[in-house]
Amino acid sequence: MAELTNDQSRRIHPYKFTLWVAMGSITMMFAGLTSAYIVKRNQANWAMLELPVIFWYSTAAILLSSVMLYLGVKAFKERRLSRYRTLISLTTLLGTLFLILQVIGFYQFGKQDIKLVGAGSNPSYSFLLAIASLHGLHVLGGVIALLVLFGKALSTKYRNYSSIPIEVAATYWHFVGLLWVYLILFFNWMR
Repeated sequence: MAELTNDQSRRIHPYKFTLWVAMGSITMMFAGLTSAYIVKRNQANWAMLELPVIFWYSTAAILLSSVMLYLGVKAFKERRLSRYRTLISLTTLLGTLFLILQVIGFYQFGKQDIKLVGAGSNPSYSFLLAIASLHGLHVLGGVIALLVLFGKALSTKYRNYSSIPIEVAATYWHFVGLLWVYLILFFNWMR
């Protein structure tokens, strides 16, 4: 019986396994997109782009949100639920701030008369918009997951002290944060 329990404790939870498979797929998608960016960059009509400074502020927001969520998971495991609620709400707010700053950044391109899509646009700007928008959708999914966890944390009807949901959400959140760091460094390096 002890062998069975020990064997079960070494197995990865199905939710965590599914998340790792999904993150592998997402990584492959962004690797393909950034590879295509590198290949297309050699075209004659390619324009070098410079990201507005606000994208660095959004980077700070998503990295700070990752720290808040790390502390939130720790608070949850210590059963400090009021601290957990505070930290998960801060994480959600910072994730939302990240998305807002991203949108403002793309509006700044418009103020510079840079067309991102359509007639008069350059493929480099369109690539940037496509890649950043796909990343933004993944962040939005993470924000929705955090909102669900926050709702459960406020619920008085249902108390579940399993850390699996918050661990899965945190792993995903750290992943999209690191993915953005890769993307912003990539776009700055490939100018």
